[in-house]
Amino acid sequence: MPQGYKYIDTHAHLYDEAFRNDVAGAVERAVAAGVGLILQPDVDSRERGSMKKLREQFPDVFLNMAGLYPGSVNENWEQEVELVRESALEEGTVAIGEIGLDYHYSKDSADLQKAALKAQLELASELNLPVNIHLREAENDFFEVLDSCRHLGLSGNLHAFSGSFETFRRIEKYGDWYVGIGGVLTFRNARVAESLRKIPLDRIVLETDSPYLTPVPYRGSRNESSYIPIIASAVAGIKGTDIDEVAEVTTGNAEKLFKITRQI
Repeated sequence: MPQGYKYIDTHAHLYDEAFRNDVAGAVERAVAAGVGLILQPDVDSRERGSMKKLREQFPDVFLNMAGLYPGSVNENWEQEVELVRESALEEGTVAIGEIGLDYHYSKDSADLQKAALKAQLELASELNLPVNIHLREAENDFFEVLDSCRHLGLSGNLHAFSGSFETFRRIEKYGDWYVGIGGVLTFRNARVAESLRKIPLDRIVLETDSPYLTPVPYRGSRNESSYIPIIASAVAGIKGTDIDEVAEVTTGNAEKLFKITRQI
């Protein structure tokens, strides 16, 4: 495990095709920016091999998650979740994710998505792992599923949080939950900025979701983990504090949530 890092990127897809010719450079730039640890969210069995190879290549930088992304849920979801279980038991896996619900394009698979989500929440509880949640235009159904799993004692974070303070207040009633803040915060008129004024710093983790959701001033180009300090600076401005406090608190939050122990 790396020591001396300042930031943790809690959600980045550096195994994406967008980094095919530049992954080593992206890792080097991230480490130089103080982002010495990057958590890789899982999507499905088709991309899992690429994710694992990247951790093998840079074992001191990457930790993995295991999960079935809602956009990948179909009739064979039960088979996929069994493969998630196998990956979740491997060394270096720190969460079940990214999992959740996404109705942005269609609700046709809503029942399958909810079934897959519940099964993975139960798996997370069984293995004592936190969850990394992808939630898009499905808030009520998500909390309905979470209610059915309230007895499981889950912890986790809402990835790419862009919701209201009321949504945060709702999720915090379920225990040890955080919000993942990324590049959207830097967008003009981003609604999440108003929510963030009220959300305590000790409930925030930082992420890029690279190669997506690139922060200003690089919006329109590929996102990467080295941009985490830009997000930290935006958080500091909104919270009326300095970037070092944001780094210290959010990194500590990530270490607590994902049970990461820094070697001395």
